[in-house]
Amino acid sequence: MKRFVSWIYAPAFLLGFIGCGLWQPTWLLLVFAVAVAVSFLAEQWLPYEPQWNQSLGDRRRDTLHALVNESLNALGLLILPGLTALLAFEGIWPRGWPLWQQLLLAIVLADAGITLMHYASHRSAPLWRLHAVHHSVQRLYGFNGLMKHPLHQMLEATVGLLPLILLGIPLDVAELLALAIALQLLLQHSNVDMRLGPLRWVFAWAPVHRFHHMKYGRAGDVNFGLFFNLWDWLLGTAFYRAGYRMGPGDLGIGSRPDFPLGYAAQLRDPFMPAQLGKEPRVPDELR
Repeated sequence: MKRFVSWIYAPAFLLGFIGCGLWQPTWLLLVFAVAVAVSFLAEQWLPYEPQWNQSLGDRRRDTLHALVNESLNALGLLILPGLTALLAFEGIWPRGWPLWQQLLLAIVLADAGITLMHYASHRSAPLWRLHAVHHSVQRLYGFNGLMKHPLHQMLEATVGLLPLILLGIPLDVAELLALAIALQLLLQHSNVDMRLGPLRWVFAWAPVHRFHHMKYGRAGDVNFGLFFNLWDWLLGTAFYRAGYRMGPGDLGIGSRPDFPLGYAAQLRDPFMPAQLGKEPRVPDELR
């Protein structure tokens, strides 16, 4: 039973909950709440790394990150109609398409913008200082995807969503897109022992994304995609090592093992001097 679930979990989770959102667009908050519950239950029942299910004193902090960042997302949706009225080019968005096709188009366009912003955040020092908060985690589980500095969250959302606003994305499509992104972030950072087979070459789910959180300096500059791995293939940053099992000792920021743990301290960190230590050696299996 567990082996079967490990193979179907990721596609069933994403398509199932997006399907629920398309079926009942007024229940999106409930759909997301149920998805979070399913994610946590699955991590307990079928963990990839059992140690990652144990709190490191980070649950309260991660919950604060999630609440703040999801509140920012909700605020963005509230002001979206006004932004669209001000900035959109009239008549470009294909409003006549079925809702699921409009959502798919929004996902593809948002994936391009957010992925390229993510890539830039590993190339620009000021952006990296903000993004480092996300990479400081010592374990991977669903909520890690929502653990971001709010300024970086806003920058990423702006780059990812501005093209959609200019095209005149309708509010109902934007709400479904927000749900899809939240679901994808749960899957990307999930501690579920999921198996992908050939899907790992297409979708940026946890077995692929875990390598992005390696603590070995530039070795972790791989697999930037949000939904898909297409941009990583084009950028030359796609990486997967089937024989290597990521563990607790592989995660974090190797040059900053003392990265602050508290929520307020993490908000201040990008604007404080940072002491960098020696980068840990990359394991031979990852070379």
